[in-house]
Amino acid sequence: MEEAIVSLAIERISDLLIQEAVFLLGVRDEVEGLKAELERMKSSLKDADKKPDQNELTRTLVRQISDLAYEAEDVIDSFILQVAHRGGFHGIIERFTKPFHLHKIGVKVKAIQTKLEGLSKALPAYNQISGGEGSSSIFEMQQRLRRTYTHVEEEDVVSLQGITNEVLAQLMTEADRPHVVVSIVGMGGIGKTTLAKKVYKHIDVRQSFDCFAWAFISRQCMPREVLHDLLIKLLTPSKEERKLIDKLQENELMEKVYNLLKEKRFLVVFDDIWRNEHWNILKPAFPRGKRGSKILFTTRHKEVALHADPCNFPIELPLLTDDESWKLFRMKAFPGNRTEFHTCLEELEMLGRKMVKKCGGLPLAIATLGGLLATKRSRAQWEMVHKNINAHLNKFQQQDHHYGGVNGILALSYNELPFHLKPCFLYLGHYPEDWEISKKELIQLWIAEGFISPSWESRGMLMEDVAEQYLEELIDRCLVQVGKRDHTGTGVKTCRIHDLLKDLCVLKAQEENFLEIIQPSLIDNDSTSLYVTLTASMARRVAIHPSKRYVSLKGKHPNLRTLLLFQNEELIKFHISKCNDFKFLRVLNLLRNDVSEWHVPSEIGNLHHLRYLKLESSEIILPRSIGKLKSLHTLYLPNANVRIPNILFKLRRLRHIVLGAVFTRHVPLLLRDTLRNIETLKYIRVMTLIENNAVLDLTNIRSLGITFERSKDVEPFLRALIESHRLSSLFIDFEDSTTCSNLEPLSQCNHLSKLYLSGEIQEDPHLSHHVLNFLPANIVKLTLLFSKMNQDPMVVLGKLPNLRILKLLSNSYEGSKMVCSANDFLQLEFLDIWLLSELEEWQIGEGAMPRLQSLNLLALHNLRMFPEGLRYITALQEMKLKYFRRPLVERIQVIDGREGEDFSKVRHIPSIQISDTLED
Repeated sequence: MEEAIVSLAIERISDLLIQEAVFLLGVRDEVEGLKAELERMKSSLKDADKKPDQNELTRTLVRQISDLAYEAEDVIDSFILQVAHRGGFHGIIERFTKPFHLHKIGVKVKAIQTKLEGLSKALPAYNQISGGEGSSSIFEMQQRLRRTYTHVEEEDVVSLQGITNEVLAQLMTEADRPHVVVSIVGMGGIGKTTLAKKVYKHIDVRQSFDCFAWAFISRQCMPREVLHDLLIKLLTPSKEERKLIDKLQENELMEKVYNLLKEKRFLVVFDDIWRNEHWNILKPAFPRGKRGSKILFTTRHKEVALHADPCNFPIELPLLTDDESWKLFRMKAFPGNRTEFHTCLEELEMLGRKMVKKCGGLPLAIATLGGLLATKRSRAQWEMVHKNINAHLNKFQQQDHHYGGVNGILALSYNELPFHLKPCFLYLGHYPEDWEISKKELIQLWIAEGFISPSWESRGMLMEDVAEQYLEELIDRCLVQVGKRDHTGTGVKTCRIHDLLKDLCVLKAQEENFLEIIQPSLIDNDSTSLYVTLTASMARRVAIHPSKRYVSLKGKHPNLRTLLLFQNEELIKFHISKCNDFKFLRVLNLLRNDVSEWHVPSEIGNLHHLRYLKLESSEIILPRSIGKLKSLHTLYLPNANVRIPNILFKLRRLRHIVLGAVFTRHVPLLLRDTLRNIETLKYIRVMTLIENNAVLDLTNIRSLGITFERSKDVEPFLRALIESHRLSSLFIDFEDSTTCSNLEPLSQCNHLSKLYLSGEIQEDPHLSHHVLNFLPANIVKLTLLFSKMNQDPMVVLGKLPNLRILKLLSNSYEGSKMVCSANDFLQLEFLDIWLLSELEEWQIGEGAMPRLQSLNLLALHNLRMFPEGLRYITALQEMKLKYFRRPLVERIQVIDGREGEDFSKVRHIPSIQISDTLED
């Protein structure tokens, strides 16, 4: 890890030499000399980092080197801060004599270099500099970016069929008693969640229950958050309903969940529940429900399962046999049966089986070992891993007899990571247990932290692409799990980390003084408040995890680089006015819900090194001093009406701007120099981009959200946008008085895969073609809202070859008949149709939508009949109906054992959820 720290310091110094060149005039030679010394040090650290049996002297020397690397960063960052606050380099000259000030910084840099030279004499490998493994070449990285990865999915399981049947049998019983709990019990990493997901999605289960919900519990159980999450999943509320739910207290949420479930046969999963008290707190939210209702636990503790339901004996997951272990290992070590390994598989099998034996039959350890060895291509490399396993096992088995062997395997997988991936992995330790981590946010944070070298961009690659590749590598090594896929169905939207790996991650990060985690719920539980004093001795990254307790931050931490706050209420007291105490801060996110207007203090402008800023509130007014944040990469102000002074043009390194509320008006002009780096820009009014054809400079834009105020601006703006060859996601909102008669330029946006259109699309009765003919063939996700079309949209939409997700919402279509022809919508998997008030007839031809999995229909008040063609969509797994007339829904229900007239149309659908029916 120390090699990674030194590498980060080198990258930071390189970045400073380029970006802050004017500030470093006069000391450039000293800074470049320091960089060269650190470069020479890296090769020794690389050797030391790979040795599990380091002696105490080596460990001490390595720690001292990393400390000096940190110190070098601090000295240079401090100097730049002084220059910036005094009006730049020329301002410094006016106030101080040039020799004195430059001499001061030069002396400090030279002192660090001298210390490094002294340490180098004590490291025996220091002078053995080789040109071996280092950072991946640009060619290798580009090759990997084009690779297809076989991610760790729930399908990669072995030996679950018998025990799956056992769980299904318990779930299907008609036990007539309250709180029937089915429990899957086993040690961490044995596959409890995998099995629970398997039965949760099982067709028999889907056909047996009326509604479903899944909640992660984990060690830090937060009852209000659990109940809130369950209610959202059970209701699938609108935005307005969601706002009301967000304001409910714990007891109100409990009552809502109870009332929602009391007339239904429900299945609720509590994944990873740890303590009896957690169930005792949550239990009152769950009624008896209809006969057969169940709650499914996964837990490491058998006593928790027996406490919840003494009548149901827990189902214990066994460890894998040797053959089952080898089968799982092969899936991971040879993904897709890679052809280059066929010839050497036989000679590697004996060695591989020896290593797999060390995993003790635990699937997580086996998968992680397989992910590690998937990166090794020779017998010699496998033998080295085998040797290192033995060394790690001896260490960890002395510490933990239960998980010792497993922890040894996991630790080895971490130690075997290339140096550039180690800080990326350790950074995941900031997140609370079972946290769903946004890929976009994680990538932006990695870049803000300096984990991704800006030098990639000089070679034609965006840092965001490189960061995404790093995440893919961690997933490929089984160290990170895919949470949700994005709209394409193949990319990653969210990820998570298994709690055993999370424990390892936090342990290693604390050993390296990489991060500090504050968990209020674990400290002074009897107190309602926690006073945290930040000090210079703490790690440079601090994360405060969610809690019901009020957290007050005080003290000074002059070297603090990152402050991540995961509270979702106004429970953290942190005064931006004290930002001088955190002058090196690079990452900051804050939330304020206790004021209607948040006037952000001007002191925020003192954070010259800030790269990532996320502020959340209902209305945010930024000060002019925001223009001082010259290093800012990401400005994220979600869910807020924002007022920004006309100052953003000064922030020329901005890459991602998210201004939350679609109707934000107080957005300044963005000038051309700023726009060239922008990759995300939403949501703004198009007038800010019209002047001087600024849109032409959005050459790197990927995600754009805009509002048109004038119809005449639409066509020229879209024509200019054609030149943005990276654009993949576009949100367009037309104001009430604005219509669009020509969206034809969008047909030439050949990389556009996600499109949201809100507002009237004007139809010309004199044109022979359909108004939607402008849609490019590569569209994967399409949302139409308030379009007011009279032409049936399905005529065109059904022919889009890549369309996977379609949402027709609120008056997007005002006709009375809609036809999905046979063999149309061949790739469609998700379809939402909401609030089409004029729709009376919907026809689906046989062979249409063959891959449709989810159908969500809301408030189709005039629909006379469900389509006959539903019976042909055999892939359909769930159908949700809300705000439908009772007589219509009764036609597809079984009431008192009697099938409705149209039940045969939907008999094959495992899950049909009906809510809020309306009397005729």
